[in-house]
Amino acid sequence: MQGKWLPIALVIMMLVLLVSVVPTSAAPNEDGIVHIVQRGETLYGIARRYGVSMWTIARANGITNPNRIYVGQRLVIPTGQPVGTIHIVQQGENLFRIALHYGVSMWAIARANGIANINYIYVGQHLIIPGAAPLPGSSPTPTPLPPVSGGAFELGGQTHTLTHPNEMHYAGMSWVKFQERWSPGMTGNDVAGRIQQAHANGFKVLLSIPGGAEYPSSINFAAYVEFLRQVAEQGPDAIEVWNEQNIDREWPAGQIDPATYVQQMLAPAYNAIKSVNPNILVVSGAPAPTGFFGGGCTAAGCDDAPYVAGMVSAGAASYLDCVGVHYNEGILPPSQTGGDPRGNSSHYTRYFWGMVNTYYDRFGGQRQLCFTELGYVSPEGYGTLPANFAWAADTSVAEQAAWLAEAASLSASGGKVRLMIVYNVDFTLWSAHDPQAGYAIIRPDGSCPACETLHAVMGSR
Repeated sequence: MQGKWLPIALVIMMLVLLVSVVPTSAAPNEDGIVHIVQRGETLYGIARRYGVSMWTIARANGITNPNRIYVGQRLVIPTGQPVGTIHIVQQGENLFRIALHYGVSMWAIARANGIANINYIYVGQHLIIPGAAPLPGSSPTPTPLPPVSGGAFELGGQTHTLTHPNEMHYAGMSWVKFQERWSPGMTGNDVAGRIQQAHANGFKVLLSIPGGAEYPSSINFAAYVEFLRQVAEQGPDAIEVWNEQNIDREWPAGQIDPATYVQQMLAPAYNAIKSVNPNILVVSGAPAPTGFFGGGCTAAGCDDAPYVAGMVSAGAASYLDCVGVHYNEGILPPSQTGGDPRGNSSHYTRYFWGMVNTYYDRFGGQRQLCFTELGYVSPEGYGTLPANFAWAADTSVAEQAAWLAEAASLSASGGKVRLMIVYNVDFTLWSAHDPQAGYAIIRPDGSCPACETLHAVMGSR
């Protein structure tokens, strides 16, 4: 009996060994590649790995909710699209413009060609363009982006010290933003040096002036407005009146109210500034983008959309030249309007166009928008992001560079955005709760990939 079962046992052992050496991540399949979902993976991350759309994978596998996949699930990764075409790099081209021409992402081209530094390609280099249909001719000329004039849309960057003016000008920035936190007793002379420094380096200057204390208990509106009047005397080009006034970190808890902001701060500040110099651009304080309050607005705090709606109802349009906006939680290209892998993926704050259209429409298209902060955080070169920023763990520096350039291009051609301030140029703070350095376009090794991509869109200024 024992001899009879020995061959069967050997066969079973061989099958076990064969199964154990099958790759767990991907195996060929006649319909594409089969990926076995591992612990901690998301559909978004898997799609990025294979250079395909998350929704393409979802459709191929009958997945209706892209947030629900499970360990051990077999996913077919479609590969039916063309392998790609070959682009021969021409004089003056860069990877960003080549990607725009073919309608694919810059990082997909970099991955397909083993390019580690997106700023280094050379004339005559043969690039595989993944997923692009072959075009007539061997070396198509890139389609130029819509030109950016000096009037309608302008670009700038936020910094503390203005130590990289040449890089900023090269990236097409004509504005610099400084944040100056006000406290009672300050005078306009306290900011005069910064204004002079900006102008001496060839920049227009935006001063964002919120309160000096976090979680304030009260605000002396008259003293604040007088300070802004004195600041206006120093000759800035724009002033942002407060900042993120819809949350209790920046406005007294129990007193948060868009009508109060407009009537007691924005309106008198506008009149005081314009009395000194009517050419100074007055920007309303950008609310904090949030869905924390469930779409509501109370004295304890407000989601930004109803807060902006309350500003409009209080007559804000008469007391601002530009509507202040912050956008700093993106993990997708600005042109994408769906598919965010995080919870509440349909919330407008997840998307560039979600923010633009929400704010612009609240004002009925009567006022343009000024992004006083727009940035993408990448941990590359720093390590693990703080837990409250873990949603951006997979964002690369190449993506940061590509997305900032795309946001600038969309802003320039869309007509709804007057000013975009990149958050930020060169901050170095990386703390357990605030990875400001991860947003910086000057990376820890001194490189600036975003300077190149922005230059491709804006030219030098």
